[in-house]
Amino acid sequence: MTNKIHSVLCIGVTAQLTTRVYEHKSKAYPRSFTAKYNCDKMVYYCGYFTIEEAIAAEKYLKGKLRQHKINLINELNPEWKDLYDLISE
Repeated sequence: MTNKIHSVLCIGVTAQLTTRVYEHKSKAYPRSFTAKYNCDKMVYYCGYFTIEEAIAAEKYLKGKLRQHKINLINELNPEWKDLYDLISE
């Protein structure tokens, strides 16, 4: 997730991607990091077979520099479009 000006990147894990992204977009949790920094644009996602794999990937990415994350986004989504519509159809 990112904000309108792409100054913040937020990484997370969920079993219900569309629901979780909707919660970010609607600021369902007003005191959360994503609400505070207006992260309401999903620019990257990846699926895993198990929650353990997803958590390991999350920890790996959180340990990487911002540029590594930007490179991943640019590979999948070079225009940084909001991908929510793709997953919510």
